Amino acid sequence: MSVYNQPRKRIIQLIILGMVSLIVVRLFFLQVIETKYSKLADANAVLKKVIYPSRGIIYDRNGRSILRNEAMYDLVVTPSNVKKIDTAYLCDILGIDGEEFHKRIVDAIVRNGRVRQSVFASLLTPEMYGRLQESMHRFQPGFELVLRPVRSYPYGVGANFLGYISEISPQLLKDPSGAYSAYHQGDYIGATGLEKTYESILMGQRGIQYLMKDNLNRPQGSLENGEFDTVAIAGKNLRLALDIELQVLGERLMRGKVGSIVAIDPQTGGILAMVSGPSFDPNLLSGSFRAKNFNKLYVDTTKPLYNRAIQAAYPPGSTFKPITGLIGLEMGVITPSFGFNCLGGYGLCGRFSRCLHSNFGHAANIRLALANSCNSYFMHVYRLSVDAGKWGGVMKGQAKWTEYLEAMGFGHRLGIDIPSELGGIIPDTARMNRRYNNLWNSCSEMYVGMGQGLLGVTPLQLANAMCIIANRGHYYIPHFVESIDGDNSDILHKYKEQHQVAHISDEAFNSVVLGLEDVVTQGTARGAAIDGIIVCGKTGTAENKARINGKIEKLKDHSLFVGFAPRDNPKIAIAVIVENSGFSTTYAVPIASILMEKYLTDSISAKRRPVLQRMLEATTMSPEMKAKSKLDSLNSVNYGVTVGEDLLNKIISK
Repeated sequence: MSVYNQPRKRIIQLIILGMVSLIVVRLFFLQVIETKYSKLADANAVLKKVIYPSRGIIYDRNGRSILRNEAMYDLVVTPSNVKKIDTAYLCDILGIDGEEFHKRIVDAIVRNGRVRQSVFASLLTPEMYGRLQESMHRFQPGFELVLRPVRSYPYGVGANFLGYISEISPQLLKDPSGAYSAYHQGDYIGATGLEKTYESILMGQRGIQYLMKDNLNRPQGSLENGEFDTVAIAGKNLRLALDIELQVLGERLMRGKVGSIVAIDPQTGGILAMVSGPSFDPNLLSGSFRAKNFNKLYVDTTKPLYNRAIQAAYPPGSTFKPITGLIGLEMGVITPSFGFNCLGGYGLCGRFSRCLHSNFGHAANIRLALANSCNSYFMHVYRLSVDAGKWGGVMKGQAKWTEYLEAMGFGHRLGIDIPSELGGIIPDTARMNRRYNNLWNSCSEMYVGMGQGLLGVTPLQLANAMCIIANRGHYYIPHFVESIDGDNSDILHKYKEQHQVAHISDEAFNSVVLGLEDVVTQGTARGAAIDGIIVCGKTGTAENKARINGKIEKLKDHSLFVGFAPRDNPKIAIAVIVENSGFSTTYAVPIASILMEKYLTDSISAKRRPVLQRMLEATTMSPEMKAKSKLDSLNSVNYGVTVGEDLLNKIISK
C-alpha cells in the first residue's frame, strides 16, 4: 500500500472507532445510569391513562362565563383485557344488546388495536355513570371510567357563534399536513364557531398518567410515584366584546321570528350581540344526546343551524342609500348641497320608476334626500357615479363604484373570527356582463342606488357599514374575541388595525349623519328615538321573491333597520332584519331601539315597556312553518333556558 494512503486509513479507523465508542457510551447510559426506559420496559403491566385537560372558558365583556366546562365520563375499553365479565349487565346499563357490544369491541380493535384504550361509550348520562361506578369491579380489568370535561352554556344563548365540539373524524386524523397530529381517536375538537376558530387556544394539552397493574390487571398506584407522568394543561380563556345581557334580550326578541340582529362597538369592531333567529339552546349539542339533537336541528324547517347574520344575503333596500350617497361624495360627483328635482319618480332611463314622495324640495340636498328616503335621488347619484367622464366609460365607472363597495366591506368576507361567513353579492362588471350579455349601461342596474337589483348583503356587512358612518370613514374588522388570557402572540393583531375607507370632509360626512338623524326625529324611524340620546338610523323594506311551482312569486317584504347611537362618540351600531314582516316600523325599528337603549342606559324606560312586551310576544313565522318546527319543544328541556329566562326577567325589571 502506498505511504500516501496510510494517513487516510488511520483517519477512517479513528472515525469508526469514535462512532462505536459513542454507541457504547450511549448504551451504557441508557441501560445502567438512566433508569427511566428500563423501568418502563420492565413494567409490562403498566396502564397508560390519558388525562383530558379542561378547555378554555369563554367570558363576556363583563367577566361572566357564557361557556364553561362540566364533568362527564367516558367508558373506555382495552379489548385484550376483556375476559370474563358480566356482559349482560353492562349491556343493560348502556341500553345495548349483545350484538352491539361485540360490534363496539371490534370497532375498538380496528381503531386502536387490542392493547390500547378506545372509547366504548362516550359522555355517559348521570344515571349510566352512577350505575357503572358502583359496579365497575364486575367489568374490570377491561373497562374503565375516564373523566371528560364537556361544554355547558349557563345562559342557553349564542349557539350560532360559540359553536360546539365533536369527536375528531378519521379523515382529519389522516390529514397528510400533520395539522392534527396531537389528536387521537376519541378526542374532541372544535367543529364550528369560536370553538373551531380558536381550537389551538382552547384545547389545552393532554396529560398522561402511568399506573402499575398486578397480575390480574388491576391498577395498583402510580408508576415510580408519578415520575413519568405528564400534567394536563388547561386551555386558555377567551374574553369577548359580547354583552351577554344584550344577547339574551336579542334572542328573546327574535323568538317566533326569522331574521338577524348584529350589534357592534364602532370604536373597536367588537361584536356586542349576534342573533340569528330562530336560535336554539347550545346545550342541545353538548353531552350524551348531542348526535340525536343535531339530527333534529338539521332537518328543522326553521333552519336553526343556519347563521343568518353572516350567511344570509338580503337586498338592503333603503338602508343602502347612505352608502350610495357616501360613494357619490367620495367620488366627487356630488356635494352635500346637490339636489334632484324628483316629481314623484325617476324617468331619465326611458321608463318611469315611481317614488314615494312628490312634494317640492324633498330631495333638495343629500340630507333631505336621506330624511325622505327619495328613491329617484339615489338612483341618479348611482348613475352620476358610474357615468362620470373621468373614468373613461361606464364599464370602468362601474368597476370603480364596486371598488368603493369592496373597500366598505361589501362583496367579500369581512374576516370575522368565526367560520362560514359569506361575502354577499355586488354588481361588479363580470356579473353585469353575465346578466346583460355584455350590453349594459348605467340604467341597466339603476335600482342598486336605492338598495335593490344586483345586491345581496349580510346583516354583519350592514352593521359594519353603520360603523363606517359612525366613525366618519373607518372601521375595524368585526370580531368577538378582544383578548386571550396569558397569550402574548399577535393572533388578534388584525382586529386592532384601523381601515380607512373614506376621505371626504367633515362637512360632507355630517350631511349624511344629519340626514340619518332626521330619519329618526322626523322620518320613518321615529320609533327608534331614545330620550336624552341622539340616534341616527335608516329604515328599509326589501322586496322578497321566491320561486314557487316554477314561478317567481312576490312574498311579504323583509323589514330592516340600521343605525348607531349616540350621534357623537357612538357606542353601538346595529342592523336588524326581520324576514316576511312588512314595514320596518312594525318590528325592525322597535327591536333595534330597545337593544340600543338597553346597552346605552342599562335599562328600558317605563314608557317603552308596552313596546317591549309586544315584541316579546309577537311572531312573524307562518303558521305552517311554526307547526312543522320542533324547536320550541327541543329548547324547553335544556337547563340553559332557565338561567337565560332569569336574566331576561332581571333585564325587564330594571
